[in-house]
Amino acid sequence: MNRLLPLFFLFAALRLSGQDQYKNSPWHIVAGDIGSGPYYGITCANGMIGLVSSPEPMKVKDVVLNGVYDYYQRGRVSNILKTFNHVNMNLDVDGQSVGAAGISNYTQTLDMKGAALATTFDVGDKLSVRHTMMALRHLPYTALVVVELTARRDITVTPMSVIEAPAHLINVHHYFSEIDRPHVLIPLLTSVGDSPSGRIKVAASTSFIFGEPHGQEPDVVHEDLDYNLHLAKFTKVLKAGETYRFSLVATTLSSAQYEDPFNEAERLTIFARLEGTERLLSRHRAAWAELWKSDITIEGNVGDQRDVHSMLYHLYSFARKGTAYSLSPMGLSGLGYNGHVFWDTEIWMFPPLLALQPDIARSLLEYRFERLQAARQNALAHGFDGAMFPWESAADGSEDTPVWALTGPFQHHISADIAWACWKYYQVTGDKEWLRSRGWPILQEVADFWASRVERNGPGHYDINNVIGANEWEENIDNNAYTNGMAITALRYAIQAAAALGQEPRSDWAEVAANIPILTFPDGTTRENATYDGAMIKQADANLLAYPLDIVSDEQRIRRDLAYYEPRMSPDGPAMAHSALAVIYARLGEAEKAYSLFRRSYKPNEVPPFGVLAETAGGSNPYFATGAGGTLQAVLFGIGGLNIGDSGITQLPVKLPKAWKGLKMTGIGKGERTFGLNE
Repeated sequence: MNRLLPLFFLFAALRLSGQDQYKNSPWHIVAGDIGSGPYYGITCANGMIGLVSSPEPMKVKDVVLNGVYDYYQRGRVSNILKTFNHVNMNLDVDGQSVGAAGISNYTQTLDMKGAALATTFDVGDKLSVRHTMMALRHLPYTALVVVELTARRDITVTPMSVIEAPAHLINVHHYFSEIDRPHVLIPLLTSVGDSPSGRIKVAASTSFIFGEPHGQEPDVVHEDLDYNLHLAKFTKVLKAGETYRFSLVATTLSSAQYEDPFNEAERLTIFARLEGTERLLSRHRAAWAELWKSDITIEGNVGDQRDVHSMLYHLYSFARKGTAYSLSPMGLSGLGYNGHVFWDTEIWMFPPLLALQPDIARSLLEYRFERLQAARQNALAHGFDGAMFPWESAADGSEDTPVWALTGPFQHHISADIAWACWKYYQVTGDKEWLRSRGWPILQEVADFWASRVERNGPGHYDINNVIGANEWEENIDNNAYTNGMAITALRYAIQAAAALGQEPRSDWAEVAANIPILTFPDGTTRENATYDGAMIKQADANLLAYPLDIVSDEQRIRRDLAYYEPRMSPDGPAMAHSALAVIYARLGEAEKAYSLFRRSYKPNEVPPFGVLAETAGGSNPYFATGAGGTLQAVLFGIGGLNIGDSGITQLPVKLPKAWKGLKMTGIGKGERTFGLNE
């Protein structure tokens, strides 16, 4: 035993030096001291499944399935569905179960470049474990776990693949089978259940990948422990100094994607099993390397660089091209905001994705297009023409806001936000066929909505009354600055879209846009609404007329609006207010003020141990992808000077803050261009 201790300490020292190296890496987030304080997990996701990490070794907290909703846990509105925890593992060493209490040197490290979470720990002086988890980018429904066990003494290990059903799934059934072919034996551990209402069937299936030749693989044993849990396990004897490597492939999907999720989950697991670990890793890494061709590189400040990479990693993880799925404020990190889709998508997360990943941005708009008929029905129900998109959207595009929240019936700017995003997509891509088939139907219907929504009280008084604006603390107000500004913009963009396609715009769109008022105080400062009296505000509203809109372009007025509203923003409000102001100050040439607000927009919102973002300072509901989108706008469209207009993406004259030696933005827009700034 004593002879082996030096070897044990050598491995521990090597592992520590690796942690130190990662701490200086712009691509790695290291979480140590797990268990000593609050734990907010990091998410491995691929736009379809989200695996939320756990402080327990070899476990996940939740598995979230995109685009699938049912009624459970959250009252009378739908909620994004948590599916089976199908990548969980147990481990016995010499017959003893390994748990958090019996391990040491416990560290979790997220490799953002390769989109993989590695968990390492030691089991006494017997074993070192490295457990690496990823949601495979190229296989949207499949995850991969790679496990390396390094023995410090002669030991017997029993790894177990566990599928556990969350309490809300009903009619759960467990299955185990082995597909025996001349060249391979495929063990399949599968669970099938129904969503709480019974409307949706969910399935999950896993299989081990062993390194031994066929016929020499370990025997896999199935144990059906109880209604919600079953497992497959094998036993291996390891000699001191020996490293044993195996993998687990795991698939989950639902009847929202496939009519027969049971069979399809097993088929996709078999496919991944026969692809093998190295092919899966190679294709996953290649897919992420392609995404990272669109990147933001900050020179001279590794902390800021790591933080920006984290924001990009999360937005890239939560969405994918070629789908009709959108983004919720919390992405695929859990049940925050029920997984519903708000203005957070089009105004805060969409713009950085549009600049960096136009194909992903297109998926977000496809989600809205497929729900256009529901928006028409919503407008009809409220007595308006055209399309009125819901404030909270889920599966079918009908209103899914809780009844007690007045935002559902009154936060009408969402329709203009969506139209704004459609025209921005066309400005960046120049895709006229998309505009004809997708963008124009939305822009036209939204313009018709606003033409019917205004109250025509005379020239300059086509009022928009009884709304809730971006500052949600002011309810049922008239002529809100942001709502009116967005309505004007949506009408103007519809007219431009008609001209681009050779269509005739409605005869009164221009008249309506010209007569919607933007209110001011006597000194010319923008007034947030007709009754606003200087009260504290939840988040930016009137300032958004300068960015992302260009309704207010006079520098003196922009500065008056900044001086008036910045001190009135609540410290308890969401992060986006400060990121929007950062863009405006950067465009005014105030780089240091912009940099200060860039940091203010997210640093107070970081929570341990990975620094994931909560919605507010001191909050506890990460990951707030909306805030990440806002902060990335502060970098791209503020400090970086990018601007989206009729000429596509161009760069405004801006200055670099002293904290950075250089800024490079690569893979931008349709031509994947590079923009930069230097000292």
